Amino acid sequence: MTPKERVFATINREPVDYPASWLGLPVPAALPQLFRYFNVDSIGALKQKLQDDVWPIEVPYNNAPFNDVGCALQFAKIDEGGTQDERTLTAPGFFEGQIDPSIIDTFDWPNPMDYLDIKRTEQVLNEAPDNYFKLGIMWSAHFQDTCAAFGMENALTTMMMYPDMFEAVINRITDFYLELNGQFYEATKGRLDGVLIGNDFGSQTALMVDPDMLRTYVFPGTQKLVEQAKSYGLKVIHHSCGSIHPIINDLYDMGVDIVHPIQALATDMSAENLNRTINNGVFCGGVDAQELLVNGTPNEIKERVHEIKKLFPSGLIISPSHEAILPDIAPENIEALFTSIKQ
Repeated sequence: MTPKERVFATINREPVDYPASWLGLPVPAALPQLFRYFNVDSIGALKQKLQDDVWPIEVPYNNAPFNDVGCALQFAKIDEGGTQDERTLTAPGFFEGQIDPSIIDTFDWPNPMDYLDIKRTEQVLNEAPDNYFKLGIMWSAHFQDTCAAFGMENALTTMMMYPDMFEAVINRITDFYLELNGQFYEATKGRLDGVLIGNDFGSQTALMVDPDMLRTYVFPGTQKLVEQAKSYGLKVIHHSCGSIHPIINDLYDMGVDIVHPIQALATDMSAENLNRTINNGVFCGGVDAQELLVNGTPNEIKERVHEIKKLFPSGLIISPSHEAILPDIAPENIEALFTSIKQ
């Protein structure tokens, strides 16, 4: 099977020659040791050496100094002792303390077409091997961005006490991503296989927000983002770290094809529990990146991968249970993960 065929078979829970897999998105600081160990000089070469199946297409978004679509909206208050150098959830946000939805346009909302690099998009797609499952990394984190727009604690308070204000902000953020994503989908029409969108809804032990609050105030935007991607014939992977078991079926009901990254040590998120409690769900992740990949031995990792393969002969893209490969994961353990998938 080709990587693309393997992923599509996995989504359909059909037999595969061996489980589909994805390296994830190594952070820059993790690359030097990976490149040295595997004797490669690029992410592409590393992926082909590991023989994973998903080729991420990160949205070329020139919002210097970030150059990252995940930082497209900057709500932090510069005059609060911080700098606009990253998206933050804990710093005070532009809308902190605001309860009047009429002020929504006092924020300087960016025009996504001022930053989306269509020419670079074409180049990135041309670099992707045709036999891989090509995955647009959209993020489109409308809930997390809303938390940043107020500051997280203030955002959740506003959701409960001033829902009209919360809805005004999250709806405006959703509209921003619908416009941005639509332009990217038009530029890549027929050349992507799927997209990854997402928000972190869970802590280590539970959802951060009551599920009915998510259904009322957050999931309408999620539904729009999913339906937009599906209208272009794309499979949808939805990312959320943490313990999100109570809303997994909500995600599938909205049209999500794959839930990622099934954070293995979070409450109720083990491969065993998901296999037992979620009928016909399709997942990506499952190999613990909090303890096992950091502190385990290669043999321990191989044993765990073989256990997961028995639970999910299909229906699971095996991957670390976090999208980012950090420098604290030894290359030997990455090698053990991908070697054992094929054994």
